[in-house]
Amino acid sequence: MTEAPHNTSGTDGERGTRPGGGEDDGTVEYDVVVAGSGAAGLAAAVTARLRGLSVLVLEKTGLYGGTTALSGGAVWVPDSFHLSAAGLGDSRAYARAYLDATVGDRVPAQRKEAYLEHGPCMVREFHDHTDVRFVHTDGYSDYYPERPGGFTRGRSIEPEVFDLRRLPAAERRRMRRAHLPTYGLTITSYDFRHLNMAARTWAGRRTAARVGLRALRDLAAGRKPVALGEALVARLRLSLARLGGHLWLHAPLDELLYDEGAGRVTGARTHRAGRPVEVRARRGVVLASGGFSRNQALRDRYLPAPTSAGWTATPEGQDGDALREGLRLGAAVDLMDKVWGAPSVVPPGSAAPFFLVAERAIPGMIIVDGRGDRFVNEAAPYHEFVDAMYAHREAAGAETAPSWLVVDARSRARYVFMGLLPGQPFPRPMLASGFVRKASTLRELAGLTGLDPDRLAGTVERFNAFAREGKDLDFGRGASVYDNYYGDPTLPNPNLAVLDKPPYYAVPVLPGDLGTKGGLLTDARARVLREDGSAIEGLYAAGNAAASVMGETYPGPGATIGPAMTFAYIAVNDLA
Repeated sequence: MTEAPHNTSGTDGERGTRPGGGEDDGTVEYDVVVAGSGAAGLAAAVTARLRGLSVLVLEKTGLYGGTTALSGGAVWVPDSFHLSAAGLGDSRAYARAYLDATVGDRVPAQRKEAYLEHGPCMVREFHDHTDVRFVHTDGYSDYYPERPGGFTRGRSIEPEVFDLRRLPAAERRRMRRAHLPTYGLTITSYDFRHLNMAARTWAGRRTAARVGLRALRDLAAGRKPVALGEALVARLRLSLARLGGHLWLHAPLDELLYDEGAGRVTGARTHRAGRPVEVRARRGVVLASGGFSRNQALRDRYLPAPTSAGWTATPEGQDGDALREGLRLGAAVDLMDKVWGAPSVVPPGSAAPFFLVAERAIPGMIIVDGRGDRFVNEAAPYHEFVDAMYAHREAAGAETAPSWLVVDARSRARYVFMGLLPGQPFPRPMLASGFVRKASTLRELAGLTGLDPDRLAGTVERFNAFAREGKDLDFGRGASVYDNYYGDPTLPNPNLAVLDKPPYYAVPVLPGDLGTKGGLLTDARARVLREDGSAIEGLYAAGNAAASVMGETYPGPGATIGPAMTFAYIAVNDLA
């Protein structure tokens, strides 16, 4: 389909029915009101329209898409039809075994079962009745593939590349953009794995040629392709517009409306252009406005120290509005001390932190604490790495915020690093500001970073001995299929190589996040619960507004967006 979506003449001006008036007198009415326009919010709204319900999405900021638009856009949903098509033989029983081996009993079995039951249904229905399309990211393993039920080829699916011309220009301008350092190329997560090895493997070179040729064809045809989270948001937005759903920008969740007599949530108050608006919800309200990652006061209250809103990859607006309103109505919360951890660097002058994913798996690199000691498998899943930063800091009394990533010239010449091509020099501002420390010897590097020279030299000597043997006896780096995914397949251990070629570089690594993980406690129907276990009628939550169904772990790529969309789908099916 290439025609423009319906109802796009007024994203900020669409209305529902008007009981006793309308927006002009400060009231509008819909069947469903959704707060937040990331994957969870848009999925809830799309589901509402598929059920024949009128729906309004309230977005606090001037751009729709939320954190999803800045993400990889992956969706981790076990037993989807994509996995059946790939012949992987997934099943609900197999996936249940994996969740039991990762999430465990930290989350009630009913919630996990609801996810396993409804996730594949959501993916199938969206594929059949909307413009949302995914493709299996073959080879991107579950994060713990060696555990019972784990998949080495992975359960993750990612959105198909989307041509932004299918959205009107006004909608394109209103969509949040990621502005990734891809040099004008449209790169999927499947592409990126191989592009990272473009200087090392034929698969990398072929992928680079294919991506380059695709860019030339798109340019010649005038296409405006996007991938990853941008593609998912664009597909959801197009679907919602075609189905006739409404979206308001600059419309924050000011207050939930609660009818004491009826004992239920009946809508929300917002404001637009300085005027208060009461939005009544006949069926219910779905909170999908994200967590509290941008609220420093709440971070200081709930999260382990040190913590900073400057370390989060989430956009503005993630201030805990849903949390505030849920608590006001007596909601219970859970997992409030947890984040979706993302080891990150914050270059000077950058608009956002840079999330280290592949960089932690490349050979010829280590990460050390403030004394110069390794403390974790550098290639571990990112949430686990951040957990280790805090655990080691508490147990060993060693500074880990920042930790220091140390890499040599050989690895810089071979691999993509912080968006820089193999061998591409660090930009002068990074060196001049001291963000990147450069030295001709490890001892000199230690002096520039405040590390103990003897400890750093000893750490590198021990690591190099492991690298020569191909086995990390301290932390098992390279022992998991997941570790190997971003490693160098030309080496005996894809994640290990000696670190001995000057100059040496050091970069400070911080315990960043992709959002907070704790939030309002919900049940298997996505209803918000009180401390006594009763449901607050008419109120639902999904995404980072709710405590995660993944508990304290992160089973696979897309285990944030997959549950966000699934429980949004569950919520609307329940209120419908």
